Amino acid sequence: MRFQRNNRWEEPEINLIPMIDVLLVIIIFLMLTTTYSKYAGLEIDLPMADATQSTGQPNEIDVAVTAAGQILVSKVPLAAGDNQAIAVALQQAAAGREKPVIVINADAKATHQRVVDVMQAAQSAGYPHISFATQSAD
Repeated sequence: MRFQRNNRWEEPEINLIPMIDVLLVIIIFLMLTTTYSKYAGLEIDLPMADATQSTGQPNEIDVAVTAAGQILVSKVPLAAGDNQAIAVALQQAAAGREKPVIVINADAKATHQRVVDVMQAAQSAGYPHISFATQSAD
C-alpha cells in the first residue's frame, strides 16, 4: 500500500519578508538611539624652535592691558582705544617681523572687553598668533 501519492520532495525556502521587517526595525532603532556629537576643535600652530638658531630680534609683540583699561603696545600707550588704532599700532610694532606672536599681558582686574578688543585688532591686522602671559602664584 502506498499512502503518499506525490512523492516529490520540495526544497525548503527562506521567507525574506519577515527578515527584512526585522532588519528595518533594527536600523530604525539604531538611528533613533545613536547620539551624534559635533566636536569643535581649536587649531593651534605651535612655533618650532632650534637651539642653534638665534634670531636678530624677538618675534613677540607685548601688549599690556591695565586695570583702568589703557592699552600699551610695546610699552607705548595708545591715545585712542578703538580696534583700528590698536591694529595700526600692532602693524607699526611688527614692521619687518615675519609671523609675530602677540603676547597679551592683561591685568587681573582688566575688563574682558578690552582683552577681546586687542584680540580682534590682532586678527584684523593679520596676526593670528596670540598668547597670554601669566605669572605663577608663588
